[in-house]
Amino acid sequence: MTKLPNPINVYEPAKYIIELQGRLDPIWSSSFDGMTMTYRTSTGGFTVTTLYGIVTDQSTLHGMLNHIRDLGLPLLFVECLSAREIEL
Repeated sequence: MTKLPNPINVYEPAKYIIELQGRLDPIWSSSFDGMTMTYRTSTGGFTVTTLYGIVTDQSTLHGMLNHIRDLGLPLLFVECLSAREIEL
């Protein structure tokens, strides 16, 4: 688990990494506010989609997570990598 130097403010941007089981088609990338999308194969042999980037606020993050749920892709991991001092 990452130790954040500053508390997270729900109204400020933060950098996140989100992992999903399955392959999220690149056509959906615009739905995730310009986050970088990569793919890898897990040790179990299934595809993992990783979304990485800055999320403008917690409301946007929750909207993204709801969208992932609605697409039917299992959520594997969410981590806030940094908060504050982020350039948009």
